[in-house]
Amino acid sequence: MTFKLLAVSAALIGFAVTGAVIPGICDEATPAVPVKVAASQAVTAPDFAGISNWFNSKPLNISDLRGKVVLVDFWTYGCVNCVNTLPHVTELYAKYKDKGLVVVGVHTPEFPFERSASNVQAALKRHGITYPVAQDNDSKTWDAYRNQYWPAQYLIDQTGKIVFQHEGEGRYDEIDRTVAKLLNASS
Repeated sequence: MTFKLLAVSAALIGFAVTGAVIPGICDEATPAVPVKVAASQAVTAPDFAGISNWFNSKPLNISDLRGKVVLVDFWTYGCVNCVNTLPHVTELYAKYKDKGLVVVGVHTPEFPFERSASNVQAALKRHGITYPVAQDNDSKTWDAYRNQYWPAQYLIDQTGKIVFQHEGEGRYDEIDRTVAKLLNASS
């Protein structure tokens, strides 16, 4: 193996281990484009399924949330990208909770230690999360939404339809504007 090939291999392994991306090579380097669905094509949001614990709330279901705008946020406390989105989600909740927004965090663990209810509770406290959080240890809600990524956000309109979906970090202003539009509130 030549030195150049060895150096390139080491760099690629380093990128893979740290989760970094190489622009032009990795798909993750291109900005994610959120899915906006026309109202006529919107899909009814699935209910919360297989939830082992609810934090900051009694058990919720989507049908009881009709008439509200709902942000379902899939996350796990061990995911750095999820942790990076939490300040934006909590800010959105604080801004619009009195105008009709309900945020439901769905904590779906990636690793065994993330299954602990006490660890999730500690993460909620650490990040100042006061909105409802469902502990989805068996990935039943994750599967119902056909979710594939941490973090992922689904906006559900007042009729219970998913009208906006976004995976990953970013698009915070666009999510805010979409919530404001759904609530007929100024952002």
